[in-house]
Amino acid sequence: MRLARLAAEADVVSVALLTDFTSYADAQREFASARLWDLFDGDREQLNIAHECIDRHATDPHRIAIRIAHADGRDEAISFRTIAEHSARYAHWFAEQGIACGDRVAIMLEPSPAFYAALFGTMKLGAIAVPLFTLFGPDGVRSRVEDCTPRLLLTNPDRAQSLGEVAVPIVLQDDAFAARIAHYPARFMPETRADDLAIFQYTSGTTRELPEAVRHTHRAIVVVMIAALYGTGIRPGDRFFCPSSPAWGHGLWHGTLAPLALGVETGVYAGRFDPERLLRALQDFGTTSLSAAATHYRMMRQCGAAPKYRYTLRKLSFTGEPIDNDSQIFAEQTFGTRLCSMYGTTEVGVILANYPAAGDLVGKPGALGRPVPGVKAAVQRPDGTACEPGEIGEIKVWRHDTWFPTKDRGWIDADGFYFHAGRTDDAIISAGWTMSATEIEDVLLRHHAVREAAAIGVPDAQRGQVVKAFIVTDLPHSDTLVADIQDFVRARLSQHEYPRIVAFVAELPKTPAGKVNRKALRERELQEQA
Repeated sequence: MRLARLAAEADVVSVALLTDFTSYADAQREFASARLWDLFDGDREQLNIAHECIDRHATDPHRIAIRIAHADGRDEAISFRTIAEHSARYAHWFAEQGIACGDRVAIMLEPSPAFYAALFGTMKLGAIAVPLFTLFGPDGVRSRVEDCTPRLLLTNPDRAQSLGEVAVPIVLQDDAFAARIAHYPARFMPETRADDLAIFQYTSGTTRELPEAVRHTHRAIVVVMIAALYGTGIRPGDRFFCPSSPAWGHGLWHGTLAPLALGVETGVYAGRFDPERLLRALQDFGTTSLSAAATHYRMMRQCGAAPKYRYTLRKLSFTGEPIDNDSQIFAEQTFGTRLCSMYGTTEVGVILANYPAAGDLVGKPGALGRPVPGVKAAVQRPDGTACEPGEIGEIKVWRHDTWFPTKDRGWIDADGFYFHAGRTDDAIISAGWTMSATEIEDVLLRHHAVREAAAIGVPDAQRGQVVKAFIVTDLPHSDTLVADIQDFVRARLSQHEYPRIVAFVAELPKTPAGKVNRKALRERELQEQA
């Protein structure tokens, strides 16, 4: 294997790895995409995410892979060895059920031993793991199941009862299943190619009528190392924590797979989020590196409990949305280190970062950062020409010999730092979740009282944005109707994906083509706030 070869070579001459360098200057000088492969056992032909993240680190039976902070106050530690053995049993069981390479397995579980066993067991077999957010309602699950057609959906009994009819067999993850799976062999040798599909990752919201699955191969674990090294600044020896759900890109790739691939002990959060519970976990776990959504930092600030605990943090990063100045100051004063932005999309990965591990890069308040090594980015006008420093345009990244739009507006200063200037489309970013206005409106229009509907994002002190729905109805306007509409959407999409503000209007502005003009609604909202 590659690491064994490197170790042998090290007896003759020291072999420097990219993890050995931390400065911004070294990142620019030393980085080469080919050197990312030196961090793995596999190569461009044969590679498996489960082996790279779990099995190769499981030689010590006591080495901790995951520490879970449960919302109910429990702490749980899971070793690499335990995940390796349990995921092997899942792989054998999947094979016995007729699951084959390329088949999809949907996993709708909170962080838990069962979640990690199912996730890595699916990939060991060569099947495709499809993590699903545990707060999805029936419509949210149904649309994704119909899109990816999994062979099985794994969830717990409570979630299964809320799903109703779904066109896929549901396998309950309970004590009976755990007892049944315990009899299978504790070893399974993966035989996947680097370019085999490994994970379908659904974006948390798009401008399409249905969410889109981004298809990741096993090779993606190599690519995500760029974000790990320069976006979150992970290095061997860290004690990492990411409270974001592993159903989304940040929680899965940056918060789980990337640190595990480097053998780094990783803290995760399970259950309904409580900011003080997170603060206590950061103390009790001895966390040295935290990557969270901007909203997590805001909620930690607003809860007022931070002075009760002691921290050992050396690296901080955030993503999902810009952060407000008060929360930035709070984080840096409370944890004693700078808070660094990490910017990207599920489709293209991280493209801008503030290099939290680098002591020689002085960031700027509000900056998204500078391009990570190996990435070519730009801010462009509508005609594709480059914007001047300070001029607002669309942030784009060079990908597959063309400029790929991020759907975000921004600008670059004279020192090469990028800044955010809002969205170019109808996506709504709330508490780090990217939600689709179209998807929310589609559910609103199914409510018996709603004749027309439009959804936009409006500013919110805690969540950055919240969904505001404009409703045309023939029924009398009342708080009871508002609550009924909100519950209707929440039950069908997700616990976070509903209009927190509902406004009843006589009519909606329309484009000449007769479509709802959300831009006009956003402009009207800005004028009213002003």
